[in-house]
Amino acid sequence: MDCGPNPFRTPCYSSTATLSAALDLSDELQTKYSFLLSASKPLPFCKPSHSNAGFYMYFASVLRNALFALVPVSFLLTTYLYYYPFFHLCAFPAPDPHGPSAYKNTVRKHNPFAKHDPEAIAPFRLLALGDPQLEGIPPYHDPDAPYFPNLNKFWRDALLLDGTRHNPLQRLRHSLHDLVDFYLEDIPDFLEFYRKRLDHIGNDYYLGHIYKTLDWWAEPTHVTVLGDLVGSQWIEDPEFESRGWRYWNRVMRGGERIPDEMTAQPSEHFQDYRILGGDAEVWRKTVLNVAGNHDIGYAGDLSRERMERFDRVFGKPNYELRFRMPINNNRDAVDEAGAEDAEETHPVPELRIVVLNSMNLDTPANIVELQEETYAYLNEVITHSEDVSRPAHFTILLTHIPMYKKEGICVDGPFFDFFQGDFGGGVKEQNHLSAPASSGFLEGIFGMSGNVDVPGYGLGRGGLILTGHDHEGCDTYHYINQTAPPEREWEAVTWKDAMNSKLYDEPMMPGLREITVRSMMGSFAGNAGLLSLWFDEESWDWKYEFVNCGLGTQHIWWLVHILDLVTIGVGIVYAVVTLVQMYRPVERPAPLMTQINTGRRRLTISGTMTPNGVTSPFSPLSAGPRERYAGRLQRSATIDTSGQMFVPQNGFGFGPKRASLRRKRSKSALPLVTEGMVTESPTVMSPGTEPFPSL
Repeated sequence: MDCGPNPFRTPCYSSTATLSAALDLSDELQTKYSFLLSASKPLPFCKPSHSNAGFYMYFASVLRNALFALVPVSFLLTTYLYYYPFFHLCAFPAPDPHGPSAYKNTVRKHNPFAKHDPEAIAPFRLLALGDPQLEGIPPYHDPDAPYFPNLNKFWRDALLLDGTRHNPLQRLRHSLHDLVDFYLEDIPDFLEFYRKRLDHIGNDYYLGHIYKTLDWWAEPTHVTVLGDLVGSQWIEDPEFESRGWRYWNRVMRGGERIPDEMTAQPSEHFQDYRILGGDAEVWRKTVLNVAGNHDIGYAGDLSRERMERFDRVFGKPNYELRFRMPINNNRDAVDEAGAEDAEETHPVPELRIVVLNSMNLDTPANIVELQEETYAYLNEVITHSEDVSRPAHFTILLTHIPMYKKEGICVDGPFFDFFQGDFGGGVKEQNHLSAPASSGFLEGIFGMSGNVDVPGYGLGRGGLILTGHDHEGCDTYHYINQTAPPEREWEAVTWKDAMNSKLYDEPMMPGLREITVRSMMGSFAGNAGLLSLWFDEESWDWKYEFVNCGLGTQHIWWLVHILDLVTIGVGIVYAVVTLVQMYRPVERPAPLMTQINTGRRRLTISGTMTPNGVTSPFSPLSAGPRERYAGRLQRSATIDTSGQMFVPQNGFGFGPKRASLRRKRSKSALPLVTEGMVTESPTVMSPGTEPFPSL
C-alpha cells in the first residue's frame, strides 16, 4: 500500500485489517462489531515521523544553550577591549604627587556621580603614537596582471593560442604542468591576496581603536604620530592616496591634518603665539604628523614628489608651534615689581614644539637642494630660539630617526647602509642619526655644551626629544661631562640607569632625555605614549612625566569581534526560529478513529480476555448492554494499531514478544473461572491509554 513519502521506511497498514488483527477478535465478534470496523473507509497510514514542531523545539534549545555560553564571554571580552585603559590603569601623569592619583582622577572624570579635581590634570597632554605603517598593495604588484596566470597559460597551451606547434604529448605535458601550477600557485596566491586585504582592513580598525579609545578615555590636548604613517615610500601616487584615505577615515578617524595657516616658521620677531588651553577642541582633533623613512624615504631616495604628496595628505614636514601659558602669579609679580623686572624674574611660561624632518640630515643625499632646505630650517630654529638663560621655557622636538647611541643601549644599534651606484650613492638605510647630527640637536636646538664659557654655562634649555623608527622603543638620557678632558663627547645611558644614579642631578653634567616611542602596531602590543607637561610655579619651570599604555596584540581585537559576530548571528537565528514557532499554525486534534488509523493513538482495552474474544463493561466495543462471558480474566491491555500488544506494569509496557508469551500463558495455565468470580472493579488506566468513550 502506498503511504506517500515515508523517509523512515516504516510499514503501512489498513485500518480495518489492523483493528481486527490487533484485537484478535473471533468471527462472532467481528460480525457483531462490523459497524465499528467498517464505519469509515479504510485509510492507509504509516507510523508517525518526527514532527516539525519537535525539530524547531530541539533546534531552539541548542541555540539557547549556545547563547547562554556565548553572551557572557562576548560581553566580558568586549568590555575589556573597549575599556582596556581602565583595566590597564592608563592615565596621563598628574602634576601633584600628593594629590589624587592620575588614574583615580581619570576614573572620576568619567563617573557622572563623582567629582574630579580639574587642577590635578596637566594643561598639556600629548598622545604620542609611533609607526603605524599602513600596508596595502605592494609597489611591485602589477594591477593589470591576471588573477590566474597559469590557468590562462593552460588555455593557451591546450588550444595552441600562442602560435606554437607542439605534438600532442608535449601539449598534454604543458597543459598538465599548467594545471598543477594553477592549483598550487594561482589559487593560494589569490586567496592570500584577499586574506591580506581583509587583514589590512582589520589592522586599520585595530589601530583606529587605539586612537579613539585613548582619545575618549585620557582626553589628550594634542596628538602626534612620529613617522612611518604608511608602509613604503616606493608605492605609486594612487596607492599613497588610498593609504592616506585609510589613515584619516579608519586609523585617525575624527582627526584632521594641521592646516598650513596654523603652522609657523621660525623668525626673529615671532608673533604667532597661541594660548595653551585655547581652542581646545580644535587642537585635540589636529594631528601633528612627522615624516618617516617609509613616508618619504631616506636621504638617498628622498624626492621632491614624495615630499609634496606627504605635505598634501599629511601636513608639512617642517614647522614649529609656540604656546604661552599666562598664570595669576605672573600678574601679581607684574603688579608688584613692574613689567620689566617681572619679565626677567618671572617670564611668561612658553612651550615650543618643533616638528623636524630628519630623513636627510645625514650625507650623502640624492637631492642636495632638499637637504639644504632642511639645514636652512634647522638653522632658523637654532637662530631664533629664546635666550638659553631664559627660565620658564620648554622645547619638545618631534622627529623620526633616534639620536646616536652606542650598541646595546637600545634594541637597534648604530647602522648605516648606502646605495651602490644608484641615487647618487646616498643613504639607503640608517637606525640612528650620525653622532655629528645628534650633537647638533643637543648643542644647537637645546643650547647644551661641554664648555662652561658659553651662554648659560652650557646647561642649555629644558626640553624633551620624542622619536620613532625603533619599533621596540627606547628611553635614554644624553649627557656630556663638562669636567672631562678637552675631548669631551656626548654619551648616552638608559633613563632607568640615569634615574638610579641621579645622573640628571649631577652638577656640570648637562643632559636631555630622549624617548623613542614604541610602535603602535599589533606586533608591538599596540603601544601609545602619554606625556604630561605642567608648569611648576614654585620653581618657575616646566616639568613632565611620560608613561606607556598598551592594548595587546591585534589577535585580541580579531578574537573579540569574531566572537561578537558569532554571538549576534546565533542570536538572530534563535530569534527567527522562535518567531517561526510562535506564528506557525497549530494543528487541531484529529478525530479519534483518524488518530488510530494514522498510528498517533493507541487503542486500550480494559476488561477480560477469553480465547473466544474480548469484551468488558468498560470496552469501547460494547455498543449494547453489558454482557458477561464465562471463563474471562480480569486483565488490562494496551493494543497498538500496528497489531502488537503491550501489557502495562508500573506504568510501562513489555515488548511485543513478551506480551504475546504472557497472553499464551494466561490462556493455557490459568483455570477457568465462574461467573461469580468475576470482579467488576475497573482497571486504572495509564496516562495516554484511557479507553474510548461509549459509542
